[in-house]
Amino acid sequence: MPKQIQLEPIDHEVSVKTNENLLSMLLQQELNVNWSCGGRGRCSTCHVYIQSGTESLSPKSKRELKTLELLSNCQDNSRLACQARVLGEGVVVELPAGMYLSEIEDLDALIGKRVQQPILHPLNGTVLVEGGLMITRSIVSQLEEALVQIDQLLARS
Repeated sequence: MPKQIQLEPIDHEVSVKTNENLLSMLLQQELNVNWSCGGRGRCSTCHVYIQSGTESLSPKSKRELKTLELLSNCQDNSRLACQARVLGEGVVVELPAGMYLSEIEDLDALIGKRVQQPILHPLNGTVLVEGGLMITRSIVSQLEEALVQIDQLLARS
């Protein structure tokens, strides 16, 4: 039986199948969610906050807890959408402000332009570029380093 999930701050309610993970639901909604590790809980690009209904989700696994420890913006209600499975009603998911980029080409196209929302580091969630600021070549270099870190992490797993 489908469960209802509330997405904030976009004030959108969606149906989710029991035992479906939050990432699948977010992707079906065509939201800007990255999943650089392929949904294995090894990066933080699908990081979300659970505002209520934590008890209606699967418990955090050891893998998820280890990955969440790397996040600079981790809170008690942080979850990786790829690891959190919906078991009951009443879940309210807050999507973090900002966007994750996984390809350097994405950022190359933005050099010299102002970003509307913050751009986040794909591994630890730190803000690489504040919203309203201009993309510079040094930011592109930081992202290149982050992508190398992701590749190394995924190669070990």
